[in-house]
Amino acid sequence: MNIEQLNGIGPKNKNLLNKLNINTIEDLLTYYPYKYLDIKIVNINDANSNDTIYVKGTIVTIPKVYYIRRNFNYLSFVCDINGNMVNVKIFNRAFLKNNLTVGRVIVLVGKYDKLKNSFMASDIKFNIVDDKIEAKYHLINGLKENTLAKWINTALESKLNIEDLVPNDLNEKYGFIDKNMALKYIHEPKSFDEIKKAKLKLIYEELFSYTFKINALKVKNKKALGIKRNIDEEKVTDFLNTLSFKLTEDQLTTIKDILEDMATPHRMNRLVLGDVGSGKTIVAVVAILTNFYAGFQSTFMAPTEILAKQHYEAIKNYFEQENIKVALLTGHMTAKEKQSIYVDIASGNIDLVIGTHALINDKVIFKNLGLVVIDEQHLFGVKQRNALQEKGTIVPDVLYLSATPIPRSYALCLYGDLDLSMIKTKPKMRKEIITKVRSEKEIKDVLFKMLEEIKAGHQIFVVSPLIDEQEEGNLNSVLKLKEKLDMAFQNKVNIAIIHGKMKQKEKDAIMQEFLEGKIKILISTTVIEVGIDIPNATMMVIFNAERFGLAALHQLRGRVGRNDLQSYCYLISNFDNMRLKVMEESTDGFYISEKDFEQRGQGDLFGIKQSGDMIFKIANIRTDSRILLQASGDSLKFLTSQEYSKYPYYKQILTEIDYLD
Repeated sequence: MNIEQLNGIGPKNKNLLNKLNINTIEDLLTYYPYKYLDIKIVNINDANSNDTIYVKGTIVTIPKVYYIRRNFNYLSFVCDINGNMVNVKIFNRAFLKNNLTVGRVIVLVGKYDKLKNSFMASDIKFNIVDDKIEAKYHLINGLKENTLAKWINTALESKLNIEDLVPNDLNEKYGFIDKNMALKYIHEPKSFDEIKKAKLKLIYEELFSYTFKINALKVKNKKALGIKRNIDEEKVTDFLNTLSFKLTEDQLTTIKDILEDMATPHRMNRLVLGDVGSGKTIVAVVAILTNFYAGFQSTFMAPTEILAKQHYEAIKNYFEQENIKVALLTGHMTAKEKQSIYVDIASGNIDLVIGTHALINDKVIFKNLGLVVIDEQHLFGVKQRNALQEKGTIVPDVLYLSATPIPRSYALCLYGDLDLSMIKTKPKMRKEIITKVRSEKEIKDVLFKMLEEIKAGHQIFVVSPLIDEQEEGNLNSVLKLKEKLDMAFQNKVNIAIIHGKMKQKEKDAIMQEFLEGKIKILISTTVIEVGIDIPNATMMVIFNAERFGLAALHQLRGRVGRNDLQSYCYLISNFDNMRLKVMEESTDGFYISEKDFEQRGQGDLFGIKQSGDMIFKIANIRTDSRILLQASGDSLKFLTSQEYSKYPYYKQILTEIDYLD
């Protein structure tokens, strides 16, 4: 049922809910609380100063509003709380003034200072019931919590029968409560035991459904016939001996995995997971070379035009001694240039075509595509990835590359349908990036270091979480940082800005100038191109670093240190944040992502949305790992025993997987 069928949800409210990805009544009921408040009204005389408490009181004086500065005010009034005349203060609630009439009974949430006889309130509630568990939800501007709760209550009262995705025998085996009861308990619990029962059921259901899809994909991939090649390992060894550097053990092991895949009659579906600078590209080059020796074409898709061009130049250099014809195909080429490449691809005159999503164009037809390499695979949606794989008249092997370093156990959960190779060790020729956490009071030291690097002919990245100052409080913005740095360097250094609201053409032009060394300092939001190589960039400065996850900080740090020069990363934060010290301790992305999981859960581990590939509403793969493993085993048994045939939902999943493939 569509969400507008609920009373009180017109076009305006529908639009608000749509922004939270709530489009149906089922979406509303599965929009789960992120925490619960245990509301117990206490006697203020028994309260400790550091405790956040709920107290009931009667307003004694007319509240007054005091303005500190624009958009910053506080309300002040006296309240009779348990016989004490207490001074109450609450910030940024001027709009409540008319509701706070003398003699009205209210509930205050906050902290009581006995010495000053003052109550610093964080919230004021009306008509609240004592001894209640209150669900808290993530909201957006324009949507109030009590309004959302009212709609959820209406949906629950409508007795809409939501499909239970846990098979009947497993519900009985584990003693799970009914799905509709679980939804009632999760939104309107009367006890924490009810929350526990609801969570257990809903987490298991979500993970069971997820692992069923993963297991179905894996079983299908294992059965998919591919290209069986005769691998000439001697030629591969000869090529590796021509390289000016020695491969690491992890790189050699990964190449061995790939060659074994390519020698079997089944389709390769492998993910190479490696930290920034671990050398994934050369591994892909060996796969392309092996595919060429076997008489097949290859394609290599990168997420951005600049990255595609960099791969094109680097890979072409590797193949200087080989008779491999390499072409570049991007969206900004002229129609005539593209048409010429289309003809050469179709005739087999091009052995390897490197490009962006332009490769998905219907006009791109291969003569005998044998290998698809997709760089930074999480930046492409499932349909985009599959569109490229379907370009061959035969089923091509697929090799995914990703620079998101995550622990193996988590990777197997996230990418369980893929075979996995990991490259942890980095080439020895690169120096470790020196990382330091600094406060804004110490910014002079950072500016001197920046000047030192510029004088040495090097370049610098500066990152801010915001585009302009008005977005959020006192945080540094890209625009404000540009003003400050222009002033600090007396407008003698060429400084440019890049952010996500700019057109792609503008971003590409600025990145090209930075690549050519014309721009010395590039101030950016996190839009900095993934994997982009600026060998001359030796310094990364990240403002308001506490705003980023450790994994995101590590990805940003990876934009420098892509050469044999000593590189630096400065994390600017005014918070005494021990979390950031992890970045000073280590440059190992796998270790850092493990810490990120420990501290923040799965959260925004990847720094970017996962194109809908893995979004859990209630499960957390770190804290719920035991349930995940159990659900994975159960769903595999459910799949292989063909019990799923009794359930329309799971039959539909297999139909969709068949369609995608």
